[in-house]
Amino acid sequence: MQLNSYLLRSSLVGALGGFLFGFDTAVIAGTTQALTSLYHLSSVQIGITVSIALWGAVLGSTNAGFLGERLGGRDALRIMAALYLVSAIGCAFAWNWPSLLFFRFLSGLGVGGSSVLAPVYLSELAPAKWRGRLVGMFQINIVIGVLIAYLSNFIVASLNLGAAEWRWKFGVAALPALLFGAFLFGIPMSSRWLVTRNRISEAREVLRLLGSPTYEQELQEIIDSIHVDRITKHESVYKKCYRKPLILAICLGAINQFTGINAIIYYLNDIFASAGFSQLSSSWQAVVIGFTNLLATLVGMSLIDKLGRKTLLLIGAVGIFFSLSGVGLIFWTNSHEYMLLWLLVSFIFFFGVSQGTVVWVYLSEIFPNRVRAQGQSKGSGAHWIMNALIAAVFPWVAAYSRSLPFFFFAGMMVVSFFFMLFLYPETKGRSLEQIQAKFGIN
Repeated sequence: MQLNSYLLRSSLVGALGGFLFGFDTAVIAGTTQALTSLYHLSSVQIGITVSIALWGAVLGSTNAGFLGERLGGRDALRIMAALYLVSAIGCAFAWNWPSLLFFRFLSGLGVGGSSVLAPVYLSELAPAKWRGRLVGMFQINIVIGVLIAYLSNFIVASLNLGAAEWRWKFGVAALPALLFGAFLFGIPMSSRWLVTRNRISEAREVLRLLGSPTYEQELQEIIDSIHVDRITKHESVYKKCYRKPLILAICLGAINQFTGINAIIYYLNDIFASAGFSQLSSSWQAVVIGFTNLLATLVGMSLIDKLGRKTLLLIGAVGIFFSLSGVGLIFWTNSHEYMLLWLLVSFIFFFGVSQGTVVWVYLSEIFPNRVRAQGQSKGSGAHWIMNALIAAVFPWVAAYSRSLPFFFFAGMMVVSFFFMLFLYPETKGRSLEQIQAKFGIN
């Protein structure tokens, strides 16, 4: 099956949910100092301000599986686009701290829902040969969103907009949210989802348009794999036969956050400021970090179907350990601050080629079709719960000891290295049905 223009276009649009995911989560980094000053926030309250969107993401991700199964990935993503739009406008016009928290929570619902729905939609759309790269486009869009958020923050900060600066930083997300919603009207439903609704002729047409040279055979394979789903329509992902992939999904979602990635992304400007850099300098260095993240993710995407998922995860754990240990030493010794940027560049590079590239691909692969959305939801939910907890406690832990969070994250990489080495199977080059058989699931 070749990568034709229809498949590429549909994948690009589906992956745009990742752009808004990245933008909405990273843009907060450029507003924390202004919000702290305006609303007189303590370290605990600024932690709440950052993490409230993540608690929304927990709720969005844990319920997205049901929404995706009922409406289909494409139509469920339209709801996420609406949430992104409303939250961007609401944050820009927030009249007090509680109203800002409410609209950030709505943003989190969209982010959490997208983190489940978009990778599942892409994995069901893509053939095995292209799945790693096409699902990985979701991660590429996340890091592009992060980069554009940092760049947008830098540009807005340089415009000297005064008290309205933070409102503009939030509000610019309304335009991509509007475009995302519009583009979703030009892509197909997943053929696998259509088969679950007995819309066989539509599923056949989708496969034909996507360029499958043997679409009749592929359609029959999908029908056969979903036959059991119809018999066990309300099957739970908590059944014993799904225990191993469920545990792996939950642990991978948590390990992803124990890298410290999102705590660093959310508080990047504050981290640079605590090392003595100015606000504008911090904003520019954040752009450098975001650009490195994009390059690293592109490198990871070029390697994911060659080296494999597991190999990249192991390489990343080693690199992240040394990078964050260096950051911790800078804050422990109060010296060599000039190295901070380069150590964080190293950290983001190793994260981008490993966890950043692999996590959403792996979560979308390891469950059979009948519980894939549920399983993806649980793994993503673990990711967001850990994300929210870390984001909430990071400010006051860092206030106690600037080095402690980085040493903790580095230590967790040692644990995760051996966990992944001995427990995680490789899924490179396998069809979804072959991966299902690998776990002994009929």
